[in-house]
Amino acid sequence: MHPEPVRTAGLAAAAMVAFAANSLLCRGALDGGHADAASFTTLRLAGGALALGLLVRWRGSAPPPARFAWGSALALFAYAIGFSLAYRRIPAGTGALLLFAAVQLTMVGAGLRAGERPRPLEWAGHALSLAGLVVLTRPGLARPDPVGALLMLGAGAAWGVYSLRGRGRPDAVAANAASFARSVPLGLGASAIALSFGALKLDLVGMGLALGSGAIASGLGYAAWYAALRGLTATRAALVQLSVPPLAALGGILLLGEAFSPRLLVAGALILGGIALAVRRHRGESRPPGTRCACGHAAAARRREC
Repeated sequence: MHPEPVRTAGLAAAAMVAFAANSLLCRGALDGGHADAASFTTLRLAGGALALGLLVRWRGSAPPPARFAWGSALALFAYAIGFSLAYRRIPAGTGALLLFAAVQLTMVGAGLRAGERPRPLEWAGHALSLAGLVVLTRPGLARPDPVGALLMLGAGAAWGVYSLRGRGRPDAVAANAASFARSVPLGLGASAIALSFGALKLDLVGMGLALGSGAIASGLGYAAWYAALRGLTATRAALVQLSVPPLAALGGILLLGEAFSPRLLVAGALILGGIALAVRRHRGESRPPGTRCACGHAAAARRREC
């Protein structure tokens, strides 16, 4: 086997484990009473900014325009605070399902706006995913907290926007570093608001979990993912990300003692199966001339370039 595919597979696997770890670290800190949502978010963003800043300094990368960085920082902060607030109310596996369902729906909307025309099979996949969300959130036993579910869906939409903004940058690591650095003041503002309401809570365990989530699972995890993207087509990249919710659900059961739910199993199968069906493309299929992919690039002869 050639070394490049092995390297790509390793980077992608490490990134997916890091993304799932974010859910577990956040849920463990908040549900265990070790940190409040604002403090966890602020330290997570600061840890990511530090790790990515050191990586950019080592690589000697040029920073992106300030206007781009601030716009992405707002989307990143919206994702991070919604993510933390949601995990005060819902389990890790459920949260990951809702998060990545919202991310994919956001990507689909961006693709439609860019001129893509989904095939009937893709529409069927989206319908199947929405059916999974209905199963997951309908009234009844083990139904996720509705406020937590809405917060996580909003976080997923914000993450989708953040990903779309950064995907077309020439140096995605530098773009991430600049966005993380500018999101820290926003996190400090959220912590100040929480302090005014007497809602701050943070111990050494919570601090360690937040910094680990930021520096390793977020900062280095994002860097590994963008490095892996260079060896993946857009379709394979989308499919690889679908491994995160099952990983988070399994980790929540094994590490956090969360209960196994048949509803989660059924909803997860519907959501992930629908998304897999939607992003699947037949071999050799290409976009019509003149269309633009979700990252904003004109359709290329090689799908890998999108």
